[in-house]
Amino acid sequence: MKRLVVLAALLGAAPVLADEGMWTYNNFPSAKVKEKYGFEPSQAWLDKVRLSSARIAGGCSASFVSPNGLVMTNHHCARGCIEQLSTADKDYIANGFYAQAATDELKCPAMEMNQLSEIIDVTAQLNAATQGLTGKQYNDTLKAEMSKLEKDCATSDQVRCDVVTLYQGGKYNLYKYRRFQDVRLVFAPEHAIAFFGGDPDNFEFPRYDLDVAFLRVYQDGKPAPTEHHFKWSKAGAKEGELTFISGHPGKTSRGLTVAELEYQRDVALPKHQQITAELRGVVTEFQKRGPEQKRISNNLLFGVENSLKSSKGRHEALLDKKFFAQKVAAEQELRQKVEANPELKKKYGAAWDEIAKAQEQLKNVRKELSFIENSQGFSSSLYAHARTLVRATAELPKENGQRLREYTEAGLPALRNQLFSTAPIYPELEILRLEFSLTKLREELGADHPFVKKVLGKESPRTLATRVVNGTQLRDPKVRQQLFEGGKKAVEASQDPMVRLAALVDPDARAIRKNYEENIEAVIRKNSELVAKAKFEVYGTNISPDATFSLRLSYGAVKGYMEDGKKVAPITTMAGAYERNTGEAPFALPGTWLEAQGKLKLTTPMNFVSTNDIIGGNSGSPVINKDAEIVGLVFDGNIQSLGGDFGFDESVNRAVSIHSDALLESLQKIYGARRVIEELRPSARPATVKANPAG
Repeated sequence: MKRLVVLAALLGAAPVLADEGMWTYNNFPSAKVKEKYGFEPSQAWLDKVRLSSARIAGGCSASFVSPNGLVMTNHHCARGCIEQLSTADKDYIANGFYAQAATDELKCPAMEMNQLSEIIDVTAQLNAATQGLTGKQYNDTLKAEMSKLEKDCATSDQVRCDVVTLYQGGKYNLYKYRRFQDVRLVFAPEHAIAFFGGDPDNFEFPRYDLDVAFLRVYQDGKPAPTEHHFKWSKAGAKEGELTFISGHPGKTSRGLTVAELEYQRDVALPKHQQITAELRGVVTEFQKRGPEQKRISNNLLFGVENSLKSSKGRHEALLDKKFFAQKVAAEQELRQKVEANPELKKKYGAAWDEIAKAQEQLKNVRKELSFIENSQGFSSSLYAHARTLVRATAELPKENGQRLREYTEAGLPALRNQLFSTAPIYPELEILRLEFSLTKLREELGADHPFVKKVLGKESPRTLATRVVNGTQLRDPKVRQQLFEGGKKAVEASQDPMVRLAALVDPDARAIRKNYEENIEAVIRKNSELVAKAKFEVYGTNISPDATFSLRLSYGAVKGYMEDGKKVAPITTMAGAYERNTGEAPFALPGTWLEAQGKLKLTTPMNFVSTNDIIGGNSGSPVINKDAEIVGLVFDGNIQSLGGDFGFDESVNRAVSIHSDALLESLQKIYGARRVIEELRPSARPATVKANPAG
């Protein structure tokens, strides 16, 4: 892997440099954009862009691109839906999908789309509620108050509200969303072009991908009206042009303390890579069993490979001695400023040491926390459903503020959507995943660990996995719904082997979670809040907060970069895809592309890079110009951008996007997706979309 070069001036304390920043919509630096690019986004412009943006609740970004609920995102973001709708006879992953008529649009079994309608600063309320509190009392009060704010905000199942922690607790915002749980597939190309180049090209550039999918949100059985949506640019992205990316970056760690980064570098990331690499081998071997095994595990392998490469990139950034030394220096500088001021020292001086102590405690409980409470030892969709039933039916009778956070009133619509999903579950793959994770559980905790003995007894991981998967009835969503609606008594009375396994695990898992939340998480939360406030007092608030899978806006420009002493041009063309085609996966263009080659304008821009600051979760984000028009679609970052978890270097960090011209050229001349094109670029006679009652 190429060495990551990441400058550390941006390390959470210094003022923002270059195009760094994943900015919240209520603290966007419009003046800085004007200073550098000559355009100052107005509040009206920001509101339009916010309301035209969308989030896929499972972990991706998207955008509204027509008044009739049409949504654009990445193929890999919609991949779960596409795979769940596929069968051995209709493989939409391999062959693509296009709804020729509105009645052909297919409902995704378990997808939720969110539109951010309002941002409310609730920092004062939460600070008042937790004033003077520490430890368990602080953590319990904070979570209860968050749950109350979310419940009061979510007035119906069509509304979702999340309290978002910013600056490690320095600020809190309440995000109010319009929720759509009827989401239908409209168009998806073949996997071969959506992931052209496969894992070898992942996080690389030049690229030649058409990683796109179009969905539609419905409301009351009809396409949802979306007044706010992005229009299509006539010109597309040009080199040097100012670009904005509105999306939902998942998580960055730029504001973490050195002790927290050391934990990631020395413990969490190496262990993640080891286990993920082993799982990749297991799934790769599973795919050799036959075409159906390959089909049902393709999505899993895609996720595993992506996760492995991403974590390697992040780990490499932390292993860079110069980079890490700069992180240390930045923290020392802040601490020295705090120590030099008696008032600041009294309020914040001990925070870093308290976090460091908590990290040491975390090392001691990491294995049990990961494999028992966080279910790394029980990797199975069926087990996840069983655990949800066991926990939900125990939590729901409690007062909302006393529940585990994932079972509060605000989260119930999403929980039901997942639990009652009709997505297919494949026993053979379930056994494979559960056997592997149980094997790792035994390896990590040891064969003599009381919990391992309790779970496995005299059974091997394979025997236990086979017994509970083959014996459970939880593959049927109706059974899951009956147990959920039957409440605690029904679940406790159930003899379903998967439910009984989840019930067996739950007391140990709860005890581990309780210890972690009260003795580790509470300390980290409280003291991270103090570190953030110290930064505010010393440096001000002219920095963007770490990513939290909440809507952010970044700015930058279409621009190439230098790599290994060579200039990387910012834009590729469709001709390059044909030049790269070998006829063998992962560099094999699909038949539709080979047949259409003579029709295409091969000089059409295909993919491009820009200096926008992004991270995982930004996949599916729209790239727009100053007129709030679509000029591209984010689908990746380059290899250097992986270090963006910890810092940003404008000279090499790049977002990788599909050019808007390539999207139209392929939709029209390769796929004949007339309905989609008419919505993206309506003529004088706008396309109308009728409902598909069957979904």
